[in-house]
Amino acid sequence: MTGPLLSIIIPALNEENRLPSTLEKTFGFFSSQPYEYEVVVVENGSQDRTLQIAQEFASVHPQYRVLHESARGKGLAVRRGVLEARGEYRFMCDADLSMPISEVNRFIPPQITDCDIAIGSREGHGAIRYDEPYYRHAGGRLINLMIRLLALPGLNDTQCGFKCFHCQAAEDIFRYQTLTGWSFDIELLYIARKRGYRMIEIPIPWYFNPQSKLNAVLDSVRMGRDILTIRRNARKGLYDRKPV
Repeated sequence: MTGPLLSIIIPALNEENRLPSTLEKTFGFFSSQPYEYEVVVVENGSQDRTLQIAQEFASVHPQYRVLHESARGKGLAVRRGVLEARGEYRFMCDADLSMPISEVNRFIPPQITDCDIAIGSREGHGAIRYDEPYYRHAGGRLINLMIRLLALPGLNDTQCGFKCFHCQAAEDIFRYQTLTGWSFDIELLYIARKRGYRMIEIPIPWYFNPQSKLNAVLDSVRMGRDILTIRRNARKGLYDRKPV
């Protein structure tokens, strides 16, 4: 592998307020690490200064790259970032850093081995949620119950925005991704499980952000529809491994 050990992929939509702090925090942390890294910011469809802020930061920090997508969709942004990244490990990371960036080393060797995908979990033993209202937590557990019943039994938290893929798994799985909205995580993990990739959940400290862009009711309905789409795609063989 000639690229860096780790690629951080940050999807960014209208993040002019939160992105500067996130870029500074990631740079401060990774500058003290012994391995090579890159940060790939994927801006898609912003109507504020997100793209300009990211480009200005990258112009003076060579480990940072900025990609621009005119169309919106978190799944679309993450897929492009992951497939254009060069790292042996590719870590998708929410722009608000609701998980402290210092936790990222728990997702890569030497802290984990014999694993293709490591999933940040707000529900695993030892995970801590900070400042989250009870109604948001309860709603999230109901959504997870639906996901476990219909698509991914046994996974406690598929929607945490922090996930790490080994490059070989990433370049296989993301090629068959069809969903570009909030439910893309479910599809990726469904494909990964169908193909036999090894997954673990890593309990993390997680800080609730009141500026979250999720709409609990509308996004739950969309997610239900998307799960049915995933199951239909699977029946059609869209996720079956194709010969090279």
